[in-house]
Amino acid sequence: MLVILIEDQILDPHKVCQSCLLADKSGQPRWRQGQLRCGQAIRNTSEQQPDQYECMMGFRIAHIE
Repeated sequence: MLVILIEDQILDPHKVCQSCLLADKSGQPRWRQGQLRCGQAIRNTSEQQPDQYECMMGFRIAHIE
């Protein structure tokens, strides 16, 4: 599951991404084969943290299993 991290909040990507030109038809981030296609990976400082990405709009997205 993908979530958007903003300061001390966790948001559903559909609430943010639906207005993004890079989102897919359903208003979700372009997530395919374990990679965010509309952003780039951020290096984790700990293995206990979920994989994180920064989207083209500047939001931080985490992949939580």
